[in-house]
Amino acid sequence: MKSRLTLLGGLTVNEFLRDYWQKKPLLIRQAFPDFNGLIDAQKLLALACSEDVQARLVTQKRGKFQLQQSPFEPEQLDSLGKSKWTMLLQGVNHYLPEAAELLQHFSFIPHARLDDLMVSFAPKGGGVGPHFDSYDVFLLQGSGHRRWQISAQADRTLIPDAPLRILRDFRAEQEWVLEAGDMLYLPPHYAHNGIAEDDCMTYSIGFRTPAYQELAEQFLVYLQDRINVDGMYADPGLKTQLHPSEISAAMLHQVQQAIRQIRWDKDDIANFLGCYLSEPKPHIFFEAPERPLSHAKFRPTIQKSGLQLDLKSQMLCRAGWVFMNGEEYRVNEQDYRLLRELADRRTSSMLKNCTTEVVDLLYRWYLDGYISVDLTPGAKDHER
Repeated sequence: MKSRLTLLGGLTVNEFLRDYWQKKPLLIRQAFPDFNGLIDAQKLLALACSEDVQARLVTQKRGKFQLQQSPFEPEQLDSLGKSKWTMLLQGVNHYLPEAAELLQHFSFIPHARLDDLMVSFAPKGGGVGPHFDSYDVFLLQGSGHRRWQISAQADRTLIPDAPLRILRDFRAEQEWVLEAGDMLYLPPHYAHNGIAEDDCMTYSIGFRTPAYQELAEQFLVYLQDRINVDGMYADPGLKTQLHPSEISAAMLHQVQQAIRQIRWDKDDIANFLGCYLSEPKPHIFFEAPERPLSHAKFRPTIQKSGLQLDLKSQMLCRAGWVFMNGEEYRVNEQDYRLLRELADRRTSSMLKNCTTEVVDLLYRWYLDGYISVDLTPGAKDHER
C-alpha cells in the first residue's frame, strides 16, 4: 500500500485512493510500459462470433448510432470495412488467462467491486459517442491511439430514443491522445468520449457500483429462502363487519405481528453480499473436466501440483465464510486461511496440510468446473 506503483503514475495506493478514487480523473502515461495488448483484432472479432460471449457492435452513420448484440456471423463483420464502428467484448478475462493476470494488477481494489475486463476495437473514427458510466473504470490503451475527451459537466441529458446512452450536449473540458501503455482512470458519472485515431484497442477495467434499490430487491430474494415464520392465520373470534370488502384492523394487526418475526443482522447482509457479488452472470456456464480425477487421486495431485480458479469463477471471503459463484460455505479457521489464499491469488500451491473437509469441498468445485488442477504430463492417464 505504501510502495509507489508505475500503473498509478508513481502514486502509492493510499495516495490514489485518498486523492483520486471516486473523486477525479487521473491520466497515467506509460502505466504499463511495453504493453501493446493481449489479443489482436482478428481474434477479438472471432471471439465475438461465439455464442457464449457478450459482445456489442456499435455503428455510426451520418451522426446516428446503431447497436447490435452478439452473436455475430463472420460475414457480417467482414462487411464493415473502414466505416465508423466499434466492437465491445465483455468479460475477456473469462476467456484469456493473460486478461485475468492483467486484472491482478488492480487487486488493490477489493475483488467484491470488480466487474470485468472489456476490450473494444475500432478503426479510425470509431467510437460509441459521448456518455457517462455509473462505475469506476481504468481505460488502458493497447495497440493504436485513442483520443479521449472528458468533462465534469452536471448536464447528463441523453439523446432521446437513441440505442445507446449518448449525451445530448457534451462539452469537453480536457483532451488527450493515449498510446499503447497509457491509462486513464475515470470515477463514476464523469462524461467522456473516446475516438479512435487509427485501428486501436482499449482495455476497460470496470468496477461495479450497484444501486441500493437493486441490492435491496435482491436481499429480499435472498431472505425468502432463509426465513421461517411460524403459525397460520386464524380468527376464531371473528366478528361481522358493516363493510365486508374492508380489511379489518384485527387481520392487519395479526399479519403485522407475524411479519415482525422476520429478522436479519449484519451477518445476513454480509452473506447476501458474498453470494450476490460472486453470482455468475446469466450467460456464464462452467464445464466439468472431461476425464476427472478420482477422489482418491485428487488430494495427492493438488498437493503436488496446486490448483487455480476457473477463469469464470468469482470467489469472495468473510469471517469464516467462503462464497464461490453464488454459493456460501462455512469453514474452520485453518481451511478459511487456505481458501482465502486461493480467492486472493486465484491460484494456490499451499495444500499440503488441508483437512479432509476442504479436500471434499475442493473436489466438489473441481467436478463442477469451478477450479482446475495443474496436471503433470502423465496425469491425464489417472483413473477416474
